[in-house]
Amino acid sequence: MESPILRFADAVWRGSVRPEDVPVSDLRRDGVQEIAYGVAMWPACGNVYVVRGEDGLALFDTGDAREASPSYRAIRKWSAEPLKYAIFSRGRADRLAGLEEFDAEPGPRPLVVAQEGLVRRLAQQGRTAGYNATVDLREQGFPRVVWPLPHRLPDLTYRDRLSLSLGDVTFMLTHAHGATDDATWAFLPERGVLLTGDLFAWTVPGAGDPQRVQGYPDEWAVALRAMAALDADLLLPGRGLPICGSARVRRALADTADYLDSLVEQTLDLMNSGARLDEILHEVKPPPALAARVYLREHHDEPEFIVRNIWRLHGGWHDGNPANLKPAPDAVFARAVAELSAGAASVAGRAVSAAADGDLRLACQLAELAAQAEPDDHQVHEIRALVYALRVQQEPGTIARGVYAWAAAESRSKITGLDLLDVYHDVTEGRVWWLPVAN
Repeated sequence: MESPILRFADAVWRGSVRPEDVPVSDLRRDGVQEIAYGVAMWPACGNVYVVRGEDGLALFDTGDAREASPSYRAIRKWSAEPLKYAIFSRGRADRLAGLEEFDAEPGPRPLVVAQEGLVRRLAQQGRTAGYNATVDLREQGFPRVVWPLPHRLPDLTYRDRLSLSLGDVTFMLTHAHGATDDATWAFLPERGVLLTGDLFAWTVPGAGDPQRVQGYPDEWAVALRAMAALDADLLLPGRGLPICGSARVRRALADTADYLDSLVEQTLDLMNSGARLDEILHEVKPPPALAARVYLREHHDEPEFIVRNIWRLHGGWHDGNPANLKPAPDAVFARAVAELSAGAASVAGRAVSAAADGDLRLACQLAELAAQAEPDDHQVHEIRALVYALRVQQEPGTIARGVYAWAAAESRSKITGLDLLDVYHDVTEGRVWWLPVAN
């Protein structure tokens, strides 16, 4: 009998169910589900996969700390065989934290395997612990957490490729550069199963996150094409549901590679012609046919952010505007603009006009200038909260919505005295009764 996960996977591919409408909690109610012979899935924000072979079990990603216990119980209900390997697809918190209860079992601890760059990446996260906590707070409204998060360090690392055996099952691990430089994907040739990690996740590839480390769109596309050439029968993504059938798998991987390649080539062509970043950001667009694919939605990252990372990767951080090479402090510039405009209130008023005209990009820029010029002016902060809250309602990606919601909450909290996190969650969840209602 086909598992509910695979039935929903087919419905999502066909477009009869939206990815965001998949009832993930319901799919987990009966534990892990076997989706291929000896291969089971625990669907989550970061999917956990367990593979059974003659010599025991292997995990591909282990989940986050919040779901470690339920996923452990679900896996053990499916199989009591010893866990031999735990493979980390990259150094991300929702991939690393589910091993504690496996480690406590009698017998040898499972061997943790990762690409060698993962250790370096975890050390980097430790050096930027406060920044990572701030980003989590601003982007997702998480209470401040201590970085680095709990995790097992790898027992075995590899550089380019590594094969692991469970007897009748082989894990062929391959290193790739994607959202980070420590990614691992795996192919199980005896089962025709491809485990992509976050190199495929049913969204625009996360190659441009503005608050994280450098992404690698060029090399990401190369990895996707290498995976497509394997002709796998089943693709198991880092997020979202599986893709079944070799034709679908090839199409999804090739389309995603084409999407990235198009952004890279357009950006490099304009860079080579002498264009500034500002011009490139507003000219480069993904191919419309690819942007319409259900697996290339702007759910988290966005093409505009990827273009910025392509520029940074190939051209450095300077955007080509000489005034931005060594600019005045933001507050100094904002006060100068306010003086030219009869004060911060006038700039904020112009932001309201821009918002009314539908130009929320300009409205946010003007509101920000006004708040920087007069940081204690409650009227200015009312307008800043308004334009950023309006921006949240129009943004498709979670990164942008989180940043703008935080900005709106900062100003709303300042003028009301309400808790900043409470206001943030009100904004992200649409409880913004204080916004004007359009006629």
